[in-house]
Amino acid sequence: MRRRGRRWYVCFAMAALLAVGVAELLPARQEKEPRADLERGFTKQEVMIPMRYGVRLHTGIYAPKKAREPLPFLLTRTPYGWADDKGRSRFLNSGYRELVQEGYIFVFQDVRGRYQSQGQFVMFRAHDKNNPKAVDESTDTYDTIEWLLKNVPKNNGRAGVLGISYGGWLTVMAMLDPHPALKAASEQASPADQFLGDDFHHNGAFRLSYGWEYSSMMETSNINFHFEFDRYDTYQWYLEQGPLANLNKKYAQGKLPTWNAFVEHPDYDPFWQKQAVPPYLERPTVPNLNVAGWWDQEDFYGPLKIYETLERNDSKHLNYLVVGPWNHGGWFAGPGRKLGRIDFGSETGNYFREKAQAPWFAYWLKDKGKLGQPEALTFQTGANKWESYDEWPPRRNIAERNLYFHRSGRLSFESPQENGEQEFDSYVSDPAHPVPYRHRPIGSTYPGPGWPTWLVEDQRFVHLRPDVLSWETEVLKESVVVTGDIVAHLFASTSGTDSDWIAKLIDVYPEESPTDPPMGGYQLMIADEVLRARFRNGFTRPEPVPADQVVEYAIDLHPNNHAFLPGHRIMVQVESTWFPVIDRNPQTFVPNIYTATEADYRPATQRVYRSKRFPSHVRLPVAGR
Repeated sequence: MRRRGRRWYVCFAMAALLAVGVAELLPARQEKEPRADLERGFTKQEVMIPMRYGVRLHTGIYAPKKAREPLPFLLTRTPYGWADDKGRSRFLNSGYRELVQEGYIFVFQDVRGRYQSQGQFVMFRAHDKNNPKAVDESTDTYDTIEWLLKNVPKNNGRAGVLGISYGGWLTVMAMLDPHPALKAASEQASPADQFLGDDFHHNGAFRLSYGWEYSSMMETSNINFHFEFDRYDTYQWYLEQGPLANLNKKYAQGKLPTWNAFVEHPDYDPFWQKQAVPPYLERPTVPNLNVAGWWDQEDFYGPLKIYETLERNDSKHLNYLVVGPWNHGGWFAGPGRKLGRIDFGSETGNYFREKAQAPWFAYWLKDKGKLGQPEALTFQTGANKWESYDEWPPRRNIAERNLYFHRSGRLSFESPQENGEQEFDSYVSDPAHPVPYRHRPIGSTYPGPGWPTWLVEDQRFVHLRPDVLSWETEVLKESVVVTGDIVAHLFASTSGTDSDWIAKLIDVYPEESPTDPPMGGYQLMIADEVLRARFRNGFTRPEPVPADQVVEYAIDLHPNNHAFLPGHRIMVQVESTWFPVIDRNPQTFVPNIYTATEADYRPATQRVYRSKRFPSHVRLPVAGR
C-alpha cells in the first residue's frame, strides 16, 4: 500500500511485543526479571500441519526431553508470529514458565495467512456452523489437534488450548465445535463483539486510533507492520486529518479490508452480528477458565460477556472466571504488583499463574490434584485482596444504591429535591478541540509506551476543563465496596442532533500521601464507558437526537470490584469527546460518520440535568458488611 510522502516499514520489535496478543508483553517489560533459557529442555520440531482442503500452517512442537510419562498437548495459536527472529518460542521463557515446570508438549501455531502459514488471513473470520465445507479457526484447531494425536509420539490423548487477546478469541473458536481430545481451555481477554464493546467499537462509538493502527498493522502484510506517523503526538496528527474519510483517501486507499468494513458497516448490521461470538455459545463444551483485567485497555467487555453467556447453560460446571488488577494481558508475565503508579500490595500475576492457571490445566489434562478454582475469583482493588464468589456478579448481600448529581459539583446518595428549569450543568463540546483520552503528547498505540496504562492515569489532567463536568462526594467516613455491574444514568440534552456521552467513575485519593506524596489527590478511574447517542434506542438503526430535549441515557460501565476507602472521595466525570481513542462525533446527525464532511462537525451545547424530575446518577452495587 502506497503512502504519500511517507513510508511503511517492518517493525521487528513489534513482533516481540505482539507474540501473545497486542501489548500483552508490555507489562512484562515494565517488571523485568532475569530468566533462564527454558527452551533447552525441549526437543523442537518445526512442521507445516495440513488443514482440510490443502492449506498448511506453520507450527512449532516442543516436547520435554526428560518426560517420564505420556503428556498432553498445550496449544497456543496466534496471528502475531510464535517465533522470534532466531526461531525461538516467545512463550516458553516468559509467561509459560509455571506451565513448563508442570510438563506439557507445547504447540505454537501461526494462523492461516500470517507469518509462515499458508492461506489467506481474514480478521476475526466469522464462524459458519451451517456450512459443512467452511473453514475457519474452529476447523483449523480441530485439524491441528487431529494431526498432533496421530503424529507426535508419547502424548496422553488430551489437549488444552489457551491464548490472550486475538489468541483468546482463537481459544473461543476452538470450543465452538471442539475436537473430542480438547479437554481444557482458558479464554483470556478475548473480544466478544467488535461493535458493542471490544477493540473496534464501544456502544457503536468507533475506536479511531486503535482501529486505524491495528488494521494497518495486520493487513498491510503477512507480518506485523507499524504505521509511521510524522508527529509523535498522535492527538495532533489525527486531528489534522479531519473527517474519517480522509484516512482512506490519503493512506489506505481502499486496501485495508477491516477499514473498508468500518466504512461499509457503520451500524450493527449482519456483518458485525455474524462476527460476534455470543450467539454461537449455546453451552460450555470444554472446561473454560475466562480471564480478564479490570484495566484492560482493549478487551474488558469480551471475557465478561463470554463468561456471562456460557454461564446461562452451565449445568456441568465447566465455566469459571478470574479477574485481576491488570491491563491487557498483564497477567501473562511479570509479578503483577503494580500498574502504572498503582501498587496492589502483592504479586497478582505470579499468584494467578501459580494458583489458578497452572492447577487448572494440570487438573483437566493430567488428573492432578483437586479443582480448587472458585466459580469466580476477583481481585478487590482499593482493599487489595482476592475474593471468591459462587456466582458473578454476586447477588447476596448487595444493595443497589444511587449516587446523585447535585449543585456545585456535589455527589451524594441523597436524591435531589430541586425541580427548577436551571437544575443542570452545561458545557460546549467542540469537535475542533476534543478532550484527549490521556496525557499529551499521545504516542502511537503500538508500540507507544503510554497505551498499556492509560486507564490508570491521573484524571486531573482533564479535571476542571470547561468541557468536562465533575461531581464529587464528601470525604468518605467508611468504605464503600462496589461489587457488580455499574450503570450511569444521564438525563441530558444537546443542541445538536447527535452526541457522545462518556461517563467515568473515579476514586479520589486523600490529599496527603506521606509514603508517596505524588499520589496525593490522585484521581484513579475505576470504571468508564462511552455511548453514541444515535444508538440510544438500538444499534441496528441509528436515530437523530431531538435537539434541546432531555433524553435519558443508560451507560453500562460494566462489572467491577473496588473498595473506596475511608478518607477517599468518589467522583463522576462526564464529557462528550475522548480523542483519538474515540473518533469525533460530528454532533450533526449524518447517515454514516465515516463519510461525513468537515462541514458536518459542529460545536454543541451539552446539558446534564440533576433535578428531582431528571435525577442523573450512577447506580452502584454496594456490598454490605
